[in-house]
Amino acid sequence: MNFKKLCLWVTIVSFTLLLPSVLFADTNCDDGASPLNSAPPSGITPEEIIQKFAAKEAIFKEARNNYTYTQDITVQTLEGNTVDGEFRRVEDITYDDKGNRIEYVTFAPQPSLTRIIMTKEDEDDFRNRLPFVLTTQDLPQYNVLYAGQQHVDEIDTFVFDLAPKQIEKGKRYFQGRIWVDNHDFQIVKTCGRNVPDTHAKKRNEQENLTPKFVTYREQIDGQYWFPTYTRADDMLHFSNGDIHVREIIKYTRYKRFGSKTKITYEGATQPDKNAPPPKKP
Repeated sequence: MNFKKLCLWVTIVSFTLLLPSVLFADTNCDDGASPLNSAPPSGITPEEIIQKFAAKEAIFKEARNNYTYTQDITVQTLEGNTVDGEFRRVEDITYDDKGNRIEYVTFAPQPSLTRIIMTKEDEDDFRNRLPFVLTTQDLPQYNVLYAGQQHVDEIDTFVFDLAPKQIEKGKRYFQGRIWVDNHDFQIVKTCGRNVPDTHAKKRNEQENLTPKFVTYREQIDGQYWFPTYTRADDMLHFSNGDIHVREIIKYTRYKRFGSKTKITYEGATQPDKNAPPPKKP
């Protein structure tokens, strides 16, 4: 919800052991999906699919920077089935005339988290990693393996597994699974983690652990598959104990605010479905 996922630093405080019911914390990647069919695609190769959706992702990335939207973030820690800490923020996302992102916070109650704290890495995940994008430019960083075909909700998809080829110091990557619409060749669902995690090597050393998340996209304005919902429900195994973390991020009220940018795919300019019809002579 994605989202990411989120990087969370442990606050070094004592806490009681989690109840057994918490052990059922799980981000379910296959929720709403049919069994995976590992048969190869018909009439197209996996590599051709990869090239098509990566090109579409470049369009998606550029197009989303021409839309305002509202982002509603909730991060909770749970003790058993009880929420014992929460971070909440609602913000309107817009851009200036130079394309710089502007965040207007409209709701932000005092956080009650005590066992984890939010960091700048969390903020980066909210902006860039939960709504994961894999463009043609990003492809060389990843091993992309065709997994099969799957019906997700009302959509028939091609399924691919992703993992970084190598991890460079100071950089983070997505590792998990993506679902690609078999008609539009756009990513419609993402499920996995942001890696690498940082584990404590010494007592009381800070740790950076990443919950597993799933992000769903919906078609906006009849052409762009934008993220609308990210969810994470995971147990983070810190060196001084487990912490159950739940996250929900909602992306709503997408509205195009206009741009002079021409969005192209395979050399052809994409039609703007929001543009007014041409005037008759």
